Amino acid sequence: MGHGPVRLTECLADLGNMQVALPVLGFALVLALVRGARRVPLLAVLAMAAVPALIVPLKEWIARPGPLTEAAGYYPSGHAATAAVAYGAAALVTAPCAQRSKRSWMMPVAAVLLTAATGIGLLLRGYHWPLDVLAGWCLGGLLLVALSWTSGRSRWRQPPK
Repeated sequence: MGHGPVRLTECLADLGNMQVALPVLGFALVLALVRGARRVPLLAVLAMAAVPALIVPLKEWIARPGPLTEAAGYYPSGHAATAAVAYGAAALVTAPCAQRSKRSWMMPVAAVLLTAATGIGLLLRGYHWPLDVLAGWCLGGLLLVALSWTSGRSRWRQPPK
């Protein structure tokens, strides 16, 4: 099928599955809710819900075949977009918690590494063309920019504690 060690590349590709990415985001949301955040976790849920709402129609409209199959619906990569939004939103949601720590850089770095690992796995397994993954990341990036912008605006409106 693809290239590289099968178990490793399959594991990396699976980082973009909803069954893997959503619990990570869910844990970050619970942490933020426990710490008193309300609006930002809701916005993160909306961003994550936007992934399939945007990806599925795009896949049907473009109908691009995959690298190892004639079946259509591979562009953009839903797994790449899911990884980008879930791990990126988890980093954004936990950012206020991490600001109190000297290790505040760890969550964004982990989000980037997990998202990149997902893309590498998808490519090495032969599930997607490189542009499929790049398009998924771009879509995820746009959703994260919107989340960051709206969550930043919501923090401006909150009264000081």
